[in-house]
Amino acid sequence: MKNDHADNARFWSCWRGLGGWNFYFLVKFGLLWYGYLNFHALSNLVFLAWLLFPLPSRRLHRLRHWVSVPIGIGLFWHDTWLPGLSSILSQGDQLAGFSAAYLLDLADRFINWQMVGALFVLLVIYLFISPWVRVTVLVSLMLIWLNVLTLAGPAMSLLPTPAATPQVVLNQTPAARSPAAAPEGLDQSAAPTSASLTAWLNRFYESERKRVTHFPDSLPADSQPFDILVINICSLAWSDIDAAGLRNHPLWRHFDILLSNYNSATSYSGPAGIRLLRASCGQTSHSELYKPTDSRCYLFDNLAKLGFKEQLMMDHTGVFGNYLKELREDGDLQAPLMAQTGIAAELTSFDGSPVFNDAQLMQRWLDERNKSSDARSATFYNLIPLHDGTRELGSTQTAPWKTRAQLLFDQLDAFLTRLDQSGRRVMVLVVPEHGAALQGDRMQMSGLRDIPSPGITHVPVGIKFVGMKAPHQAQPLTIDAPTSLLALSELVSRVVDGQVFNAPNVNMSVLTDKLPQTPVVSENDGAVVMMYQGKPWIRLNSGDWVPYPQ
Repeated sequence: MKNDHADNARFWSCWRGLGGWNFYFLVKFGLLWYGYLNFHALSNLVFLAWLLFPLPSRRLHRLRHWVSVPIGIGLFWHDTWLPGLSSILSQGDQLAGFSAAYLLDLADRFINWQMVGALFVLLVIYLFISPWVRVTVLVSLMLIWLNVLTLAGPAMSLLPTPAATPQVVLNQTPAARSPAAAPEGLDQSAAPTSASLTAWLNRFYESERKRVTHFPDSLPADSQPFDILVINICSLAWSDIDAAGLRNHPLWRHFDILLSNYNSATSYSGPAGIRLLRASCGQTSHSELYKPTDSRCYLFDNLAKLGFKEQLMMDHTGVFGNYLKELREDGDLQAPLMAQTGIAAELTSFDGSPVFNDAQLMQRWLDERNKSSDARSATFYNLIPLHDGTRELGSTQTAPWKTRAQLLFDQLDAFLTRLDQSGRRVMVLVVPEHGAALQGDRMQMSGLRDIPSPGITHVPVGIKFVGMKAPHQAQPLTIDAPTSLLALSELVSRVVDGQVFNAPNVNMSVLTDKLPQTPVVSENDGAVVMMYQGKPWIRLNSGDWVPYPQ
């Protein structure tokens, strides 16, 4: 009996503090306070219990500390918004394609020197107070309190609610609120719990499966031939334009219609290209992009059936990330790539490959169309001079985004002016893939697009009808309703007979009446971001929904 009491006494005397692990948890608390963590309270409490559990042997105690180092690193990564291991592995071949200069640039941006300074100050404070204050007790109580806060649900924030879930209001014009334009059954009145948000997302995808653009079986005898040119620009969002001060560039005055609340639905080029080529059906989940789909979904196939010759043009090779391969296999765009021979290299891409001169490419397209006997054409044109890491020829430093954007906008402005003067009939659609993430946020550093945040997927879309008999309006008609890819396909289907070019007057408000609306839902592999009750929410790797930190 005395031995049992002695053993119990020895056991209870083996409690030891967290030691340096106190600083580990204090760093997490600080990052959580400022919204930089997707904190998993229970996992951290279990880890703390593992570290505190009394061990009689000092050797076992030291061994536990060493074993805990990789566990602590893994848990810390799990608590951040950084890409998961599966995401990194899935894009490992793309990372291997980055140039050394670009990798160094990313590493430099990844380090937040202000935060490093703040961590140093926190370390000094911890070392100063630890001889007099039982920090382990305070850390344990704080972690228990955080777990108590999460009992009501997974969405937890230490910050005031408005800062953690800023309201993002999507303005809507009276016409855009037409019941016929918006999908039914997507009421957002339920409280935003993880269960209700997941249920709403499932209803969204179910609703989108039923939506399809109806193209005519054939064109009428009095149809007018014209060209369709889709200019698909990588790394261009409203947030980037505002950061660079280019919202008032003359380019935007060319358009007849401007979709100001357009959602690209993804933040990566391959999925963006597939989504655009499948624009004639409702929005699908990310995984569905790489599965066979209804033949009616392929926008360019629908146009080809009506006599539009498919064309493909790019200012890059299309090799990186198997971009061209994905367009062909999952977007069903089989047109040969327009020749780049004789086109000068204007920039160097992040992977060291050339980015060809877009002004020369656009002029080649116009020259070839003027020589061609094909009455109608539909061209998919992908541009990447604004992509992160693109640099001047011969330089190892990323060129300023504003400088590159200014040049591209000037080139597009000049090209649209030449189109006006050419006498050709062309429907031009400028549709960015996604933004450049110039400013970054609490979840992602500048240039990182693993998470399709609202600032990255909210892109400007402009439509211009070149060669109309009708006079153009002084200002573009701005559509403020939430739109996405289906609206583009619908608009193309409404003008496919070409009568818009022959009419003496064109009312753009009538032409765009009841365009399909699409709630804001964006998805990459492992990350979903959506607007619910006017606020952005995020789910990572099929976990719980949390407010998107701002």
